[in-house]
Amino acid sequence: MGILKSINWAIVIPIWFVVISLFPNNGQAQDPQFSQYYAAPLYLNPGLAGINQRGRAGINYRNQWPSISAGFETYSAFFDYNLEDYNSSIGAIVTTDKEGIEGLRSTSVALQYAYQVRLNYKWTFRPAIQGSFTSRDLNFDNLTFGDQFDENGLVRPVTMESFPASASNRYFDLGLGGIIFDDRVWLGASLFNITRPDQSYQNDGGSILQRRFSVHGGYKFDLPVGPFKRGKTDGGQERSISPTFNYKKQGLYDQLDLGAYVTIEPLITGLWYRGIPIKQFNGFPNNEALIAMVGLMHNNFTFGYSFDYTLSRLGIGSGGAHEISIIYSFSWNDPRKPPRSVRELSCPIPFIF
Repeated sequence: MGILKSINWAIVIPIWFVVISLFPNNGQAQDPQFSQYYAAPLYLNPGLAGINQRGRAGINYRNQWPSISAGFETYSAFFDYNLEDYNSSIGAIVTTDKEGIEGLRSTSVALQYAYQVRLNYKWTFRPAIQGSFTSRDLNFDNLTFGDQFDENGLVRPVTMESFPASASNRYFDLGLGGIIFDDRVWLGASLFNITRPDQSYQNDGGSILQRRFSVHGGYKFDLPVGPFKRGKTDGGQERSISPTFNYKKQGLYDQLDLGAYVTIEPLITGLWYRGIPIKQFNGFPNNEALIAMVGLMHNNFTFGYSFDYTLSRLGIGSGGAHEISIIYSFSWNDPRKPPRSVRELSCPIPFIF
């Protein structure tokens, strides 16, 4: 650890963020997204692994456009833990994405490592790396082709199309992340799909998964809880407003989530706008969704539900998007020793408990 302590982090930190942002992006294939991005911390940034200085286990579920056949369902489960004696954290995340065509499914398993550097009495920096393995499967038996429809619109059971019963693709990938924070403000960046894997089942380069880049951050404002006190009640319940943003870019597409959390513990609410209204894509304004969220904290659990109200030309008839998150925080440390989150300034990000 002596080498790490001797590094000039004032130089390393900006270089780390520049490296993440400079990878080129071209192409079409996209990753799924979560509106509750801080409730899916390891999916957003490997630097968030173990950032609560304890341990967490969580699940996320998203159902996008449920009213149309081209909808998407995404399931994710994660686990992370902070190894205080090593200034390190480890994390694991499993994500399954079921796309609109029946039988098209992607499952990825990723392992993460983050190192925590206390820059001074105020600022903390956490660079991180991720390695992942993804399996993509398609069952052609679940598809219907044009020659199966007769003159009455009925579907015949047999097609003359020649396909294997199923197809699959497997690939490894890498990701990077980092976050810097004090007790009020945080700024992070992450980059995934560094190797730009080919998702096509023929391995012909026809479906390159583009690098997914994100910059995210926010600021926590304490609310008054009495004539001379702000932030926490006498019972330790938080009262705050946290404006947040998440800019993400993948290939030709980019979006900005902009909004705020309001925490009146045990209740958390949030409202965000997704889009870049000054920008157009194919002649249409880049307006995607208005997102409302409500959450509840109880003991070591945090529950969240959000709904995306579709603003694009697809319309609310698509069903918008429903999202659910559940996070459980725990500690395996010696109960006689106060946790690091108590002894040091903790990260102010909502849902990071």
